[in-house]
Amino acid sequence: MKTPLDRRGFLRAGAFCAAGGWAFAAALPKLKITAVTTYLLRHKLARPMGVSVSVPLSKTRQTLLVKIETDAGLTGWGETAAIGGARGAIDDQLGPQLVGQNPLDHRRLWRLIWGANFGNGMATGAVDIALNDLRGKALNLPVAELFGGRVRDRVPAYASAMNYLEGLEPEEQFPREAAALVKQGFKALKMRIGRYPVAREAKLAAAVRNAAGPDVLLMADANAAYTMSSALEMGHALHALKFDAFEEPLPQSPRYAGYEELRQKLPIALAAGEVVDSRASAKDLIDRRAMDLIQQDVTLCGGIGEALFIAETAALAGIRCLPHCWGSDIAIAATTHLLALLPDPHPGFATDTPMLELDQAENPWRNGLARDPVAFAGGYVGVPVKPGLGIEVDEDVVRKYAAKA
Repeated sequence: MKTPLDRRGFLRAGAFCAAGGWAFAAALPKLKITAVTTYLLRHKLARPMGVSVSVPLSKTRQTLLVKIETDAGLTGWGETAAIGGARGAIDDQLGPQLVGQNPLDHRRLWRLIWGANFGNGMATGAVDIALNDLRGKALNLPVAELFGGRVRDRVPAYASAMNYLEGLEPEEQFPREAAALVKQGFKALKMRIGRYPVAREAKLAAAVRNAAGPDVLLMADANAAYTMSSALEMGHALHALKFDAFEEPLPQSPRYAGYEELRQKLPIALAAGEVVDSRASAKDLIDRRAMDLIQQDVTLCGGIGEALFIAETAALAGIRCLPHCWGSDIAIAATTHLLALLPDPHPGFATDTPMLELDQAENPWRNGLARDPVAFAGGYVGVPVKPGLGIEVDEDVVRKYAAKA
């Protein structure tokens, strides 16, 4: 059985490359992809939950995983949302084209998977994450080192929480939840807003601020629930409560219409971009200066490399990056590696360091799918140091939640 290149072998191959150029490629493992398999995971929620526009509230949670296997026994895992025909694109187009290929042919395969599906960023995102997981394992390197090396070994994390729950009034639930999260060590929180009138939710935001305390960074996610006028009203209320950012208050499609106008009028930082599907759609928002914080998602925008490209393009325009993350241990690990690569937005003492979104909603695949998940402590998560994504997927959990055809 072929084995991954160990560190000594990797360095030796590098020396050969410096001497002769061709020797490095000859020293890389000769791997072959043997199978690409998707798994739709589904879980019935104990209590229906959702965001402002969840009508009715969701009763289930689901995600789409992809597993790429090789003839050397190495596997890579990726993830995306189970919408937009992503599964069909992987099963019918991308997977068959990848079988027989060497997963270390990174640039060539990147062009192959983008060209085969007319730009389905979700399908490509899942496959790209799995290929990078596999590539890292084959080369005995963490994913962050595949893209030039981490700039930090730990990443600050914020709790994405306070979702609307069936049978609970947010006035009762949200402040209690905020206080509990602060006790757990979170120094930054995000709450949901937009389901009720501005006057009611402005008071709710004030209650959350009071429960969290003056030093906790707060954000609010409206999930596209407002009009221009109501968004401005809510934005001013949040600013008065010293919230740091207001996320996606207007509808996202088409092309985040009206966001540049809203940004110019808001007194608070506007966050947007979680549904961009490629560097091209992200560049459109950046060129229009449609937000202060861009929120590309590695599982939705085409993968880790695409998300990194978007972050660096945004930085050229002075736009900060705050990646969206809403998934399993796989998505969390992939996003953590991305964040390890992003420098602080300015030199000197670190402020506004990019943060990891850790969703706190009911999710059996967060700290459950992986045997060694990314761990939160003291306001931070450590960047994995093992090869690939740095986690080991528990396939018994995959089989337990895999939806029957």
